[in-house]
Amino acid sequence: MKIKMALGLFLLVWITLLARVYYISIKSNTYYEELAKQNAIRNEELAPLRGSILDINGKPLSVNKIGFSIGIIPGLSSSKKVKKLDVELNFLTSILPKFEFLKLKKIYLKKDSPYSHKFVKVIDFISYDDIIKNFANISLHKNLQIKISSKRYYPYGDLASHVIGYVGKSNLQEMERDSISKLTEYTGKTGIERYYNKVLEGNEGKKRTKVTAFNKELSVINKKLPASENINLTLDVRMQKYISKLFKGKSGAIVVMNATNGKILAAGSFPEYDLNNFVSGITEVEWKKISTNFNHPFTNKLISGLYPPGSIVKPGVGYALLKSGLITPRTKFFDSGEIELGKRKFRCWKKRGHGVVNLNKAIRESCDVYFYDASMKVGIDRISPVLHTLGFGQKTGIDLPNEFVGTLPSRQWKRRKYNLPWYQGETLITSIGQGFFLVTPMQIARYTALLATGYGVTPHFIDGVGKLKVKYGKQRNIFNKKDKKYLKVIRRAMYEVVHVAHGTAKNYIHTKVSLAAKTGTAQVVGIPQSEKKRMKEYELKYFKRSHAWLTTYGPYKKPKYVVTALVEHGGHGGSAAGKIISKIYDKLVELGYIIE
Repeated sequence: MKIKMALGLFLLVWITLLARVYYISIKSNTYYEELAKQNAIRNEELAPLRGSILDINGKPLSVNKIGFSIGIIPGLSSSKKVKKLDVELNFLTSILPKFEFLKLKKIYLKKDSPYSHKFVKVIDFISYDDIIKNFANISLHKNLQIKISSKRYYPYGDLASHVIGYVGKSNLQEMERDSISKLTEYTGKTGIERYYNKVLEGNEGKKRTKVTAFNKELSVINKKLPASENINLTLDVRMQKYISKLFKGKSGAIVVMNATNGKILAAGSFPEYDLNNFVSGITEVEWKKISTNFNHPFTNKLISGLYPPGSIVKPGVGYALLKSGLITPRTKFFDSGEIELGKRKFRCWKKRGHGVVNLNKAIRESCDVYFYDASMKVGIDRISPVLHTLGFGQKTGIDLPNEFVGTLPSRQWKRRKYNLPWYQGETLITSIGQGFFLVTPMQIARYTALLATGYGVTPHFIDGVGKLKVKYGKQRNIFNKKDKKYLKVIRRAMYEVVHVAHGTAKNYIHTKVSLAAKTGTAQVVGIPQSEKKRMKEYELKYFKRSHAWLTTYGPYKKPKYVVTALVEHGGHGGSAAGKIISKIYDKLVELGYIIE
């Protein structure tokens, strides 16, 4: 019996062993065969080369410099192998003195991982000229790898810096959201580079290769190349250079826009800054110099700078007054230099006043008292909604990131914002573009185009992607027939601002093009009621001077372009910006954009 049991147990063990051998050698063969294939085949994603940004004539505004990167074999972080790492780093820094040993070592130790077989990139970019003389020496080091690399480059440095924007190192959040930025390690940070980042970065390629157990490539199975597209902007670099030259030494913003389709020919926020400083990381000295500048070079004043519109809002308010039906072009008020409401005096910029004033004269000579009286009669509840239809208190829809809405004051807005009632005095100061009222220069450019043509346009910089032209929607007809009659009154008054005696821009605009315009002086600090004699702008300290506005369109009879300028702390709009805008229109004629 015992012998039978022992024999049975022996047979059972052998049967189990034979079954296991059968399973491993036959049944699981397919599984291990697939596993072996995975070990022998490497799938690799290929980073695309970022698309270039070109002006409307194909001139490069943002391109890629081609160079090389240098990587070190992984796995040298351990205490046993760190000496090998030091040897390679000492070699690199001896032949490439631009790079520091400790910085490169810090980069390596941060990136190295026991789970990665890829070379650790310690130098992202080195130019062809810098590496070519040492190429052979570096290639002899088996622990080093040289690969083709690229670096973003801005040929014009600071030109249109707030529009073009710059690329920088991708952070962890950006890499999680965007697989391409994880491959390239760079992403658009500001301006067009950021807004059209997805278009510019393109699509990754794929490569399948056979490799050895030591990850050495044997052959390529298949390969799909990465692809990206260039984008063309509406900017003309010739005009962009010109406005930059005209604005040198000033702070503010300027927009040159096609009034009929919203294409922006040139635009600048000043002061500008060199975009190339941000690609590889700005130095502490450069950062401090820019960040402590009181003129705020980092702020894109075109869309994120908020300013009181001052008197340039008067044509829009004038239109609202006419639309209310309570004011007509023949309605007149007497301006003695001030009006009194409660215990406060609301003064006109002209101490002795303008005498008897109708709407035409009020816009032409920028009479404050007319708008005080008329706005009291009409009321904020009729004025504010009309100003909203003209684009105030809303985004323009421009293709730049971080556009601000601004503030269009109203009874509802104040209650929602501050939980306070609206006072009649606030209606008065709103009617001349002061108080809570805040706008961006881009809003003013769109508003001017709307007054000029009667159609709403979307300001934009994109002209085409690759060979395809970008089509924007049709112009929006904002006004009915009756409204358009009111617009004619407003346009005539804006024409007289430039061409008739006492017009606020009459002495400052001298150009080949027949223009319509409105000047504006937006106070930075309030004037105390106790101050009898108002100080001249030039008598004030620089940062207490009013901002100067001048917005224009031309030619007057067939509007084609809008030019809007804001000169920070410039005082009077005509004197601060008249010469600049006159030269811009002459340049538009010279370049063939306007035919007079």
